[in-house]
Amino acid sequence: MSILQRADIAIDMAHALNYLHHDCETPIVHCDLKPSNILLDHDMIAHVGDFGLAKILTQPQHGVRGTVGYVAPEYGLGSEASTDGDVYSYGILLLELMTGKRPTDSMFKEGFNIHMYAKAALPDQVMQIVDHSLQDNEITEEVENRRAIIDTDHQKRECIFTLVSVGVGCSTHSPEDRMKIPDVISKLVAAKDNLLNATSRRHRSTI
Repeated sequence: MSILQRADIAIDMAHALNYLHHDCETPIVHCDLKPSNILLDHDMIAHVGDFGLAKILTQPQHGVRGTVGYVAPEYGLGSEASTDGDVYSYGILLLELMTGKRPTDSMFKEGFNIHMYAKAALPDQVMQIVDHSLQDNEITEEVENRRAIIDTDHQKRECIFTLVSVGVGCSTHSPEDRMKIPDVISKLVAAKDNLLNATSRRHRSTI
């Protein structure tokens, strides 16, 4: 998938969480966000599915389950379901989407996890940890288009950086430190729009 497709998926998932957490009459926490519960339709629009473990926040709760690698760490200590828990799972999903690595990969052990892996790469080493298909440098066209190409490449890297940094910001260990979904949407939409604008300028320069 291209960076724009990944950004669209990330934005779609964030909008779904924003709806569940803030726009429903009663807030709903999904509690089991993971790749198999993110469904893509024919137009590559992402939908959140499988609400078997979902919790309605106004109802009594009897423990929170989830999937290893994606479940918020505070749930393991007996905390009740919260929107912050979904934000954590979203952050892990976003890091997996960008790095191509699962949180349960063998490299993550003895306290080292995908959040730490991505955080250690910020801000200068991000391109070294992202999925190989996103690392291609496209500056190979004619000299007269070089400025537009460089601008597009810069915005592509900025979009990748934003997606990774948002994933890190959502998957912090402390719930209080995690990003809020409306802020996530704002940052991701701005990064995607900047890349689209750069791509549009590059296209016009070739006409």
